[in-house]
Amino acid sequence: MLQHADHTLSKLRQMIANGSLGAGGRIPPERTLANEMGVGRRSLRRALEILEQEGQITRHQGRGTFVQSRPAAAPIALRARDDIAVAAAISAIPFDRILEFTNPLEVIEVRLAVEPVIARLAALRASQADIRRLQGLVEETRRATDPAVYEKADERFHRAVAEAARNALFLSLFDALSASRRDATWRRLSENAHCFKRQSVHSASHQEIYEAIAARNSERAYECMYKHLRDVQNHVHAYAFPAEQKSVAE
Repeated sequence: MLQHADHTLSKLRQMIANGSLGAGGRIPPERTLANEMGVGRRSLRRALEILEQEGQITRHQGRGTFVQSRPAAAPIALRARDDIAVAAAISAIPFDRILEFTNPLEVIEVRLAVEPVIARLAALRASQADIRRLQGLVEETRRATDPAVYEKADERFHRAVAEAARNALFLSLFDALSASRRDATWRRLSENAHCFKRQSVHSASHQEIYEAIAARNSERAYECMYKHLRDVQNHVHAYAFPAEQKSVAE
């Protein structure tokens, strides 16, 4: 179900990028669009909600739903009519603006690919000062009294792991991904916006990551970070596609 929901969102993004989503930028009614795409209306509706939150589409009472104009820096994406052209347009986006063209679901996928490797390197390269700092940051996440405090402590913990890896390129990539968490629109779908009640669970995961790094157990550090971010990914999915989660449960 989750893969199907992801596919719906990805397909809509592609249709927006190549300009094939309706005449004049107007999106067809949900029933019509669902039939054309061959997807369920629930997953389509949720995908449209995410696109609206990101500012990619707008809804006007009595007029319909419309695709928002793209920034002038990406006119190729609007005119492209095939996958190759879309890929070329995306590849031309400056790295410092890439977050304008992505979403939390994609960000957590990249974090899953990158941060476990960073944790592995941190276990091999962290100094004693790094390890002491990580221990203190684990305590900060555990003692956080509200979501805003927890979010800041959580980001500091993950960045401290990235710093301990002693890899400037990984650290730059981490900072680019972290920038998404400071965007007001994205916060509605971020890992911390809806999981403060799970603070103890995530703090326990931070403790496991810290212990593995402190023990110089690189593979354990990799596994703990992957497990932690996989849990985060599940909760991002659960919020983004609640109807799909309900169907799975039933």
